[in-house]
Amino acid sequence: MQLSVVIPALNEAAYIADTLQQLQALRARGHEVILVDGGSEDDTLQRAAALVDRCLSAPAGRARQMNAGAAAARGDILWFLHADTRVPPAAAQAILATCGKTDCWGRCDVRLSGRQPLLRLVERLMNLRSRVTGIATGDQAMFVTRAWFDRVGGFPEQPLMEDIELSKRLRRIQRPLCLRHKVVTSSRRWEQQGIVRTIGLMWALRLAYFLGVPAERLAVRYD
Repeated sequence: MQLSVVIPALNEAAYIADTLQQLQALRARGHEVILVDGGSEDDTLQRAAALVDRCLSAPAGRARQMNAGAAAARGDILWFLHADTRVPPAAAQAILATCGKTDCWGRCDVRLSGRQPLLRLVERLMNLRSRVTGIATGDQAMFVTRAWFDRVGGFPEQPLMEDIELSKRLRRIQRPLCLRHKVVTSSRRWEQQGIVRTIGLMWALRLAYFLGVPAERLAVRYD
């Protein structure tokens, strides 16, 4: 079984090399890493070129970029990572061990990179919410077999909540596998905009989406 790691990026020069460097052992074992750039104006592509198997371009937007990467991927299992996420080596092995036997989908536990004590509570609640609801988010390193990804039509090409919508579609087939392996994702949004404020914003956006507010309207508030 081959694993295809798909990473959407836009102006991620500060993080992309560290993210990709940790994936070189996977490449050495025959798995592939695909970067899909959404029109970066910094050095993202230059820093990534030697560390990936393919560099693609797509219209900006995580859904569009990840769908483009999935369309070009050769692997049996698709693993979607954010450009500022670091993964433990054991996570890939766990994904291959589970999805290599049967079609499945899931995500990893997440840890936020910052040191503030409140972030520990945030990440615990994120992981707990995901287990209870069966909904995964992009910063939890979602993975899915190609058969199931194609079956549900991939990511809906909307500007926000594409991960939640994909989770809802996949959940109709099976609840997600929730791996205990922790991926570390950047806490920059929480730190830059304030932890409490960001928590409130994210919960408000999810509630609004649940109540039927279009993703296009929510994206304006998110940005």
